[in-house]
This record gives sequence, structure tokens and C-alpha cells, in this order.
Amino acid sequence: MNPRSYLLESFLVAVKAADPAHIIPQHLPSPPKGRTLVVGAGKAAAAMALAVENAWSSSAQLGGLVVTRYGHKLPTEKIKVIEAGHPVPDENGEQASREILYAVKALKSEDLLLCLFSGGGSSLLSLPIDGISLQDLKEVTKQLLRCGASIQEINTVRKHLSAIQGGRLAAACKASIVALIISDVTGDEATHIASGPCSPDPTTFSDALAVLDQYNLNVPPSVRKILLEGKVHTTHETPKPGSHIFSRVENKIIASAYQSLLASANYFQGLNIPPLILGDTVTGESREIAKSYAALAREIRIHPQLLKAPIALLSSGEPTVTIKGNGRGGRNAEFLLSLLIELAGLKEIYALACDTDGLDGTENNAGAIVSPDSLIRAKKLGLNAASFLINNDAYSFFEQLNDLVITGPTYTNVNDYRAILIF
Repeated sequence: MNPRSYLLESFLVAVKAADPAHIIPQHLPSPPKGRTLVVGAGKAAAAMALAVENAWSSSAQLGGLVVTRYGHKLPTEKIKVIEAGHPVPDENGEQASREILYAVKALKSEDLLLCLFSGGGSSLLSLPIDGISLQDLKEVTKQLLRCGASIQEINTVRKHLSAIQGGRLAAACKASIVALIISDVTGDEATHIASGPCSPDPTTFSDALAVLDQYNLNVPPSVRKILLEGKVHTTHETPKPGSHIFSRVENKIIASAYQSLLASANYFQGLNIPPLILGDTVTGESREIAKSYAALAREIRIHPQLLKAPIALLSSGEPTVTIKGNGRGGRNAEFLLSLLIELAGLKEIYALACDTDGLDGTENNAGAIVSPDSLIRAKKLGLNAASFLINNDAYSFFEQLNDLVITGPTYTNVNDYRAILIF
């Protein structure tokens, strides 16, 4: 194998560590006296539902509905799967969310609500609060995604515009609730995964307004009106920590970015390449983070007093991209393009950055991969890396180098995976 193969294999190892097929059975509750309703939302929702079906007792009642991103449906038998829009919500997601809320309200105390949540659930579980249209929700979502806000900030707004998120699904249920959650957010807090349908919400309408003001967003008047009404308590707040609502709710994080990093670290150890996990909570602008990582890689390569090659630098998190150009590319491709520029052709350094869901932003690639000769090959093709970065067009850059990593949907999602391999 060569370094690029090592990087690609390590990514697949990280993804496999978060595979619902072998994770879900370890965390399933016992069937209740009544019936079990399965609901869920996220890029991994269909795979999670299929895993539940395969592991659930054949003698116990089971049914339900989950909503996932287009192209992520799997052949379930008892649990209905609906595909909907992501990252911008659409009518399919709204209708699926309405069906989920209706079914949950019909449960009795002897029943069980089994929830399956993963990254992407915030846009897929899109049921606007009264006074907000789906079109309004689409518009504010688009603005939030483009402004550089963190996922926690985005979900603070979403929870206060939703009839089902921010703990409101739990509030509508009389049955006991077990929520199995695959985390795609830094910190692994259930309230920020799929915007916490069954989790207490520590944020407020005032916090949501502060996000809009911080990024100077020109949202639809109805959105600001609802948030202002909530601030003065004429609209009900989301359920808060300590509420009796959550006394019958169990939220369980069953897969996370750090678990996947550990699996990848074990893989590199097996190759006699010492791994160093730099953290699973990396946030900030992708291109700026890349500059810091490039500085560290350069230090190891040129001045190996403390850290020596060979070494694999591993990290995860959820950086942001403030879109100013009109190009194509997600945060992973942008990270790599900035890293490539900063390394300036430094020898024997390879890197990969991919989203574990198999989709970097709205593109069809998981991410990309770079090697010491990437800039040389780019120049031969007449590609100016800095110009592509300015235009937020990392996808096009790596596409022309044939360096995109394309896996298709992985049916899981534990955030980004980055590996820098130094020899």
C-alpha cells in the first residue's frame, strides 16, 4: 500500500466504527407491554431503522416512520422510510414530521417511543411552529448555512421555529422514550443533534434573536416576529432542563467522532505509524484551521525534536465556511485546499479530509485527498490554487486533479474525519 491508500483505508475504518448495523443492537431496550413506535430523522435514520428491525424480537409489536435524506433510503419492512430535503428543508420533510408528531401523540403510557436520531435530522424533521411557513423556514435556513454560523447557533434558531424539535416531541408523548443518537456535533450534546427533539433545550428565544443579529441576517418578518413574541413570553418556550417531561426520557449517544478516531488510531498503530489525536471538537473557519495544521505538520517535518515522523495526525469536528465566492465545495475540500497552499509542496506530507456521511456539504464527494505533488500537478493543468480558494471552489480544483474521494452515502454520520500523514 502507499500513503494515499493508507489514508483512504483509515477513513473507511472510521466510518465502519459508526455503522448502525453493529452499534444499534447493543443499545436496544426491552420491548414494552404495549406497542413500540419507532420514529427518527437523519442521514443514518434508514440504516438505524433497518438495524432495529433486524435485531427486534419477532414476537413484539413494531412499526413507525423515519425521515432521511434523498438517496439514503434502505429496504425496511415494518418501519416506513421517507426521503426529504437536506440541508434545506422541503415539503416531504414537513409532511413526514407531521405524521411523526401525530403518531407520537397517539401513544399510551404502556407503549414505548424508540427514537433514532443522527446528523441531518434538523433539516429533515422540518415542522414549522404556528405562524411560520415552510418557505420562511427555508429562507432562514439558507441564510444561516451561508453566514458562517456554528451548528449550535444554527440549531438554536431552528429549535425556536419548530413544532417538534427542542424537546417538543418528548412533550407531546405519554409513553416512555428511548432515543438512540449518532452524534455529528462537537461536544456530543443531544440537544444539538437533529435539534434535540427529545432533549431539554437550554437556549431561549433571546438566544435565537442574538444569532440573527450577530450575523446581520435579513430573515422573513414572520421569523423575527415569532422570536420577539417568544422573548416577551407570548409564545411558549421550548422545554427546559429540569422539566418533568424528561423524567421518562433516556437520550443515549451510541456513536461519536471520537470513537471513530480511536478506531482509525488503532489502524495506524497496526501499520507501525504512531497516531496523535488532535481532538474531536475542532471548529472555526476551515481555511484558517488548515493554516494551523500546516504549521504543525511543517514543524514535525523540519524540526522533529518533540514529535517525529512517521506520524498520523487525526482530528474531527465541524468547521464552517463563510461563503463569499460562487464556486463548489464543502468544508473538507476547502480545508484541504488551504492546507495544500500553506504546505507549499513540502515533501512527504499527505492528507485526507472527508465527511463520514459520504457527502461534503451539498456535493457528491465525501471530501478529497492531497499529496506532495498536488500543487505541481495543478500548475501543469494551469490551476491557480489560491484563486480557487478565494472563490470557494475547492471541489472544482480537486475534481480536475482527480483527487476527490467519492464513496456515496455511508448511512452514518459522526462528523468530519481528517488525517495528515507525515513520513
